[in-house]
Amino acid sequence: MTRRRILLAAAVPLLRLQAAGVPGISIRGKLTRSADDKPALEVNHKLIALAGDEDTMLVLNDKRLAGADFEAIGHFTSPDHFEIDGIYARAMYVHKDGQRLLITYWCDVCSIRTYAPGNCVCCQKYTDLDLREHDDDQ
Repeated sequence: MTRRRILLAAAVPLLRLQAAGVPGISIRGKLTRSADDKPALEVNHKLIALAGDEDTMLVLNDKRLAGADFEAIGHFTSPDHFEIDGIYARAMYVHKDGQRLLITYWCDVCSIRTYAPGNCVCCQKYTDLDLREHDDDQ
């Protein structure tokens, strides 16, 4: 019985690692807010709550993206809740004029690109939304 517990205890973390390596799925809809003012995606007249890491949440709460044709890559945690992959995965896009554009932010004073809105790390100017066809910084 003890061996089974040890094997099970060792297997659970490995299964989690395997699940974490599964590629995310993509959902697309209108970026909006839920009744409790949290980020949501309207897909086929249904609201799906969006969640993610701290920087992802900054992007989702950026008022400049409100109403955008938005695509997110991640996993459903329940039928009406979607967890977006980490900001490092470049998992958020806007579709505009037939193009899929990566969401980035740019400081034109310091020429610094970031992937979440906020003040430039150098000059403290608030960064501009800069939708890009390609991520040339990778």
